[in-house]
Amino acid sequence: MLNATWLDTFTTLCETEHFTRAAERLNMTQPGVSQHLRKLEAQLGQSLIAREGKSFTLTAAGEAVFALGRARRNEEKHLRAALETDDRDAGEVRIACSGSFAMLLYPVLLPWMRAAPDLAIHLQAAPQADILAGLLDGRFDLGVLGADPGHARLEARHLGREELCLVLPADAPDRVSGFADLDARGFVAHPDGYAYADDLLNLNFTGAYPGADRMRIRAYVNQIGQIPAPVAEGIGYTLLPRSGIEAFARKDRLRVVPLPQRRWHALWLAARRGRPLPARLKYARDLIVTSAGQLK
Repeated sequence: MLNATWLDTFTTLCETEHFTRAAERLNMTQPGVSQHLRKLEAQLGQSLIAREGKSFTLTAAGEAVFALGRARRNEEKHLRAALETDDRDAGEVRIACSGSFAMLLYPVLLPWMRAAPDLAIHLQAAPQADILAGLLDGRFDLGVLGADPGHARLEARHLGREELCLVLPADAPDRVSGFADLDARGFVAHPDGYAYADDLLNLNFTGAYPGADRMRIRAYVNQIGQIPAPVAEGIGYTLLPRSGIEAFARKDRLRVVPLPQRRWHALWLAARRGRPLPARLKYARDLIVTSAGQLK
């Protein structure tokens, strides 16, 4: 690579067309300017100027190097302008969270996206392990996790918690007498549903709950937004975090039935440690906090 200092000196010499004026602009001596020129020519192996008394003209190589010097200065100028202009409404934002929290967050992000055409938001629903890995390797800027990651390269903020809920049709009784009542309805299963069942149902129906692999399955849905739909139509029951219920358009057709032993999942907002957040990520962080506040 060309020596940046020598290239800058040569570019200034070309702009001023005079060794003395170039030295004054650079706060150098005239011999110092000549020395930088000789070193640059030696690095390139070609003469860059043809002297004509006290003046000079550029060789073909000199014209090419002068063009490069001006291009480098323009690039630096644009870079400095970009660094000095921290526009909240421009750039890319990459967020990862659970599918249920994504349903709650996305409507909060849409007005910002609509008002900011230079903004690109990538919201990805992902398992916890993928979110953690993506934060560490730079694929995600912000991630919502179910626990403090406790990693040296990440910093995390506790957002609160959301309850894991037993969801039945709106006309269902407000109490469940036993697991047999639920099993008679049948479970509306989904990718996370089996783990939720082993967590919440085993806690409340010890001895009667046979395990996720032996539940009566009435339906299986792998699209997070559609999991409550069968229950809203009177079909079966399901288990979801509160965010998945709050984001459902027909939540008035659902009933959250409390159980004696309740279970909450923590919410933590994580990002790379030591990285100052640009304005767009600070605002995205604030919107995530606002969304989590709906779950209280």
